[in-house]
Amino acid sequence: MFSKLIDEFLHLSRRRKQAVLVASDIVMLFMACWMALALRLGEIWMPLQNYWLPCLLVPLISVPVMIRLGLYRAVIRYMSHTTIWVSVKAVTLSVLIWATVVMVLQVPVPRSVLFIYWFTAVSLVAGSRLYARWLIRHVLPGGQRRYQSARVVVLFGAGTAGAQLANALGNSPELQVVAFIDDDNQKQGTEIAGLRVYALDQLPSLIERYGIESVLLSISNLSRSARRQLLERISEYPVSVKVVPGVAELASGEVNVSDIRDIDVVDLLGRDAVEPNTTLLNACVEQKAVMVTGAGGSIGSELCRQILRLRPRCLILLEQSEYALYSIEQELRDQLERDALEVQLIAALANVQDRSSVQAFMQRYQVDTVYHAAAYKHVPMVEHNVIAGLHNNVMGTLHTAEAAIEAGVSHFVLVSTDKAVRPTNVMGASKRLAEMVLQALAEREQARAIRFAMVRFGNVLGSSGSVIPLFRKQIEQGGPVTVTHPDITRYFMTIPEAAALVIQAGSMASTGDVFVLDMGKPIKIADLACEMVRLAGLTVKDAEHPEGDIEIVYSGLRPGEKLYEELLIGDDVKGTDHPMIMRATEAMLPWDVLQTRLDQLEKYVKGWNYVAIRQLLLETVDGYQPEADIVDWLSTDQAPLTVVN
Repeated sequence: MFSKLIDEFLHLSRRRKQAVLVASDIVMLFMACWMALALRLGEIWMPLQNYWLPCLLVPLISVPVMIRLGLYRAVIRYMSHTTIWVSVKAVTLSVLIWATVVMVLQVPVPRSVLFIYWFTAVSLVAGSRLYARWLIRHVLPGGQRRYQSARVVVLFGAGTAGAQLANALGNSPELQVVAFIDDDNQKQGTEIAGLRVYALDQLPSLIERYGIESVLLSISNLSRSARRQLLERISEYPVSVKVVPGVAELASGEVNVSDIRDIDVVDLLGRDAVEPNTTLLNACVEQKAVMVTGAGGSIGSELCRQILRLRPRCLILLEQSEYALYSIEQELRDQLERDALEVQLIAALANVQDRSSVQAFMQRYQVDTVYHAAAYKHVPMVEHNVIAGLHNNVMGTLHTAEAAIEAGVSHFVLVSTDKAVRPTNVMGASKRLAEMVLQALAEREQARAIRFAMVRFGNVLGSSGSVIPLFRKQIEQGGPVTVTHPDITRYFMTIPEAAALVIQAGSMASTGDVFVLDMGKPIKIADLACEMVRLAGLTVKDAEHPEGDIEIVYSGLRPGEKLYEELLIGDDVKGTDHPMIMRATEAMLPWDVLQTRLDQLEKYVKGWNYVAIRQLLLETVDGYQPEADIVDWLSTDQAPLTVVN
């Protein structure tokens, strides 16, 4: 019956709700005055007989004051401590006015009644609103939650951020927070923001009692390693782990509760972030003209985002894909407007193989620094499209570097890959050959001011060629998840970290330097697949768990793929000014020798001579060990077109 009355009250119009509140305040204020007099005089009925006028004056004075201070504009369901403070101010002001009126009318009210009445009135007015808020949020017909669709969750982390987040989520119809979990023994057993704090080993009992579905991480500065450890501890329980937006973002309206997301494998892989060196970040960018080739790709677009924040004089986005160029340009223009940056942004639709076009852009905008990220990087794709891969990765690098020399560029940084080390595929060989082009040009152009550098690193998480988007799609479709080999391993790094290190490494270049990024420990792809299945709230189906949800299928190594990647060819490696960047000394060919090889390669590429291409790569690229003959779609029965000589 009581809960039914609450539900009916919630369906009243706003005016009627306010009228109910005014009526209840009139009754409570009258009672507060009567109780104060009764407590002071020690009599229950005498105040009504001898002090009826002061009791009547109390609501007549107090209610207008409360209306004036906006107490009835507050929505009880969303009421905060601010509303409580308004209640205290309203009662205090009304008591002062009431005492003045009583004094003028010469009604003999004992002075101590003023203090007793103030305390009683504050308790009734503020307390009634707090109790009403609790009833509205928690009491429903049938004793169930107010919002039937709300998910029951607990917050991990009972610190300041957790308390603020509990208050922020308290009004959400989508989530119901029922408790805190914290590792701090001193907090366990206490109550914070009206919620009890429990230890993690009490989670099973909480799941049974409340039907908890998710654990929300409310610790904003939790490192990746700490998240990994926490996830391992929670993984044995039937709940999902989710990442919560920062309290500041929730309060500012930049994100909604709907932005709460499942914890992603990207949140767990890689190392804890290392603070970037501001001097190295700014050296080649701040107030300079910067060009990024392949600006619409995974690494290229992140380079553009970070470079823009460093306030260059001009940023040229060079990209051959019209759609990719349009997308990154629109994003960066929004960033320019949002951050009020004064940077000239140029969208250059051009191909790195077109030297004259690239050089024209460099000369027109007096480019100081070039970050060359344009490349075909998907191993099986390049393995079956050898001509296109060599044209873009080798000749494109050569033409862009030659254009930079002629345009007077001071720094040229090549984004390379760990697949360039002792490659077993054409993509890796083409990237190593691109490195050798820059090494040879650096030696040839020692008299000029241009500095060439190559930055070599492994896979970046979430890039277009990464296995993570593929695994995520396969899991969403119900599996199976395809892994090429049980023992295959790869290095991983987040895209923002890789881009920041590329910018910093380029600033340290003398000339012809090969920089290698510290990629941490390699990760087994099979373990990565299992982790992604578990993070999706599912189980792996195998011989030991035939009732599992997603099966892991091993499809065999793809053409040109090897079990593990390396970052160094030789053993000569030295540290730099940055703890995550190493400088390697790699073997090279002088320009006059390499130029002859490049001329031959161009001739073989134009003549579709795959046998000669393979032999030339074997002779030129140190450590190149293809597992099979070079295969191109044009040389097989699956050729999409016919080449006429």
